[in-house]
Amino acid sequence: MSTLLHISASPRGAASESLRLAETFLETYADSHEEARILHWNLWDGSLPSFGPPAAGAKMTVFGGGTPVDDEADAWQAALAAFRRFDEADRLLFSVPMWNAGVPYVLKQLIDVISQPGTVFEVDAQTGYRPLLAGRGKKAAVIYTSAVWGPELGPEFGRDFQSTYFNDWLRWIGISDIAEVRYHPTLVGELPAERLAAQAVAREVAKTF
Repeated sequence: MSTLLHISASPRGAASESLRLAETFLETYADSHEEARILHWNLWDGSLPSFGPPAAGAKMTVFGGGTPVDDEADAWQAALAAFRRFDEADRLLFSVPMWNAGVPYVLKQLIDVISQPGTVFEVDAQTGYRPLLAGRGKKAAVIYTSAVWGPELGPEFGRDFQSTYFNDWLRWIGISDIAEVRYHPTLVGELPAERLAAQAVAREVAKTF
């Protein structure tokens, strides 16, 4: 039985275009995968731990082969708990609005919390990084939305560091099966038509996800 985890990086609730598309995706997925378990993680709900001095210290302690203690130990255990929540799913759906050409800071916080040695990567002085989630059958679907930037526009309307950064991170941890649902109506686009087109893509991806 597959487990799908929907990770939302949008704080806008019912006003969020990425969350509307996620609802469309999840409705179709539930209809097409009746035995699947669907979980939700709203990154704004306060459950995501911070990654401050104790956590950074713990990471470097582990890198050096040591065991974190005191505040560092608590921070390390919180990071591992967040990773386990992420790792229990074999299907990952992300709602990712564009913020200032990139991803919302709370999504970067998730990345920084769970990207630890022994969780998503190992590193060798000679061969470099090795992704620890590779070969485990995990898939990701990412809903990318923006209001100003669009792929047909020039740099005066911004640049896409949203999908380039996030897709690269997914591949770096070993998830290479990535499907995209995009909604970029821009300032002068036909919003209803663009929304319907994005919803159609979301349904098609969800059917075989």
